[in-house]
Parts: sequence; structure tokens; C-alpha cells
Amino acid sequence: MHDSASTTLEPSTVLEALRFRYATKAFDPARRIPREVWSALEESLVLAPSSFGLQPWKFVVVEDAAVRERLVAASWNQRQVAEASHLVVFAAREELGTAEVDRLIARMAEVRGVSEESLQGYRKVLLGFIGGPGHGISHLEWNARQAYIALGQLMHSAALLGLDTCPMEGIDPAAYDEILGLRSLGFRTVCACPVGYRAAADKYATAPKVRYPAEEVVLHV
Repeated sequence: MHDSASTTLEPSTVLEALRFRYATKAFDPARRIPREVWSALEESLVLAPSSFGLQPWKFVVVEDAAVRERLVAASWNQRQVAEASHLVVFAAREELGTAEVDRLIARMAEVRGVSEESLQGYRKVLLGFIGGPGHGISHLEWNARQAYIALGQLMHSAALLGLDTCPMEGIDPAAYDEILGLRSLGFRTVCACPVGYRAAADKYATAPKVRYPAEEVVLHV
């Protein structure tokens, strides 16, 4: 049973982690994230929310050093990709169809201990949605938006654990797709996020955050 009282963080703890976080420009290549800590971060990705619970993504943890060096060239030569302890590439499913809906329905029935027949109303809703996500966007674009939710969850979880991240869109997605073989799996690269420990010489680590005052960006109605 989940006990919210035992897992509640102090507001100051959350804010301290968010102030600690920054887009790390230089990682310490000698420091590796402990296995149990990385396991928790991977689980934070698994637990990430997505619209309808469809989870239209892959989180590619690139462990091969040679592959990561190839990805540097596809990342405007940004060394974070190779030097961080870990690298996660966020990929979105190109299309959504009946197969993806039925897979989710089967998984829901398994996890919640109900029959698939009892979920047919929800299945109908999902099939109606994937017939046209609306707002003039494609399945890929909608799925990419879901991937960014997971990116935010990873970054926040990492900060709470005292780890550094660098969300990266300054990459060549098509080159990533080719290097990682994603197109053959039906996925496309959205962004990448190195995770590790900041280098002592990274001047950006101590630079003050530049944010507009809360009263200018938070609207109470």
C-alpha cells in the first residue's frame, strides 16, 4: 500500500533540486552513475505519464562507446553525448493503429485483473482518437509531445537524485535514426538527454538562472 505521508518531500527539497538543475555543458567522463541509481531513473521513464496511457515511445539507452562517438558527429559535435555517464535517446512511434490500441487494452486487463471485454468502451474511445488526433497534427507529432513529458520526468528525477542532465534538440534526428536503426522499428528520434555528473570546470554550473519573475509568467484567474 502506498503511504503518501512516508514519501512526501518538503517543498524546499523540490525547489532546491530544480535550482540545482541546469543544462550541463560539460560532464565528468570519469564518474559513472551507480547501477541502483540508474535503475531508479529507468523506472522513472517507465512510470512517465502519457495521454490515454498509450506510451507511444522508446527510450534508447546508448551504452556502446563507439556508437556514442558516432552520435557526437550527429549532435553538432557536442561532447556531452559521449562523455556523460549515460545517454538516453527519446524516440516517438511514427504511427498509431489498432495493434497499438489492442496491445494497451491487453496490458490493462493483465495488470488490473479485468477482462478485455470490460474495456471495450475505452478501446472504442482510443480507436476514435487515433483515427484523427485533431488540431491538424500527425501521429508522430502527437507522440513526440508525449516523449517530452517523459523527458521532463527524467530530468526532474535526476535532479532529485543529485544528477545532471542536458536536454538536447541540437541533433540530427535522421542521422540518429540511421545510427540506432529506429526507422525499421517504426520510431523516430525526438531528442536526446545525456545524464551524469557535471565537470568541475563547467562555468555554467554556477551561472545564475535567468527567469522572468513569477508574477509575469504565472496567471491567476
